Amino acid sequence: MSELTHLDKDGRASMVDVGHKDTTSREAVAEGSVTMAPATLAAIRDGAVPKGDVLSSARIAGIMAAKRTPDLIPLCHPLPLTKISVEFEIDEQASRVVIVATVRCNGRTGVEMEALTAVSVAALTIYDMAKALEKRMTIGGVRLLEKRGGKSGDWQRSAAAAADGDGKT
Repeated sequence: MSELTHLDKDGRASMVDVGHKDTTSREAVAEGSVTMAPATLAAIRDGAVPKGDVLSSARIAGIMAAKRTPDLIPLCHPLPLTKISVEFEIDEQASRVVIVATVRCNGRTGVEMEALTAVSVAALTIYDMAKALEKRMTIGGVRLLEKRGGKSGDWQRSAAAAADGDGKT
């Protein structure tokens, strides 16, 4: 097992020193979803939610959240983010909104937490804006899909699952 990087030699929480690392281009893609009744999904899709445009609000919330990740997650480094996108797919079949966030930076540490935070807050915003229509919505499936750059190199969920032989993605 590798050494825990967020603990000092005495076992106390500590921010990792990345000062010795090279600045490289980094990217992370994360996804999650909000599952709901078909009528709620239709209201979101058609812009008929009383609080307003759910997906536009969720996009802005996700972008803002990525930028504020070090304020929310202890020991996260503030990073000079160069790109944040939050996109949505209406999945009629599963009656859900799929959220995909992509975050990029040129830095000394990765942007996985920023992408995951963007997805999480976008999902919470969808829930908040549509909760008057339905309180049974479910937020789930928040996960990293891929990351690029840095010392550990590139990683993709589908490739990792195949390498593990577990078939899970």
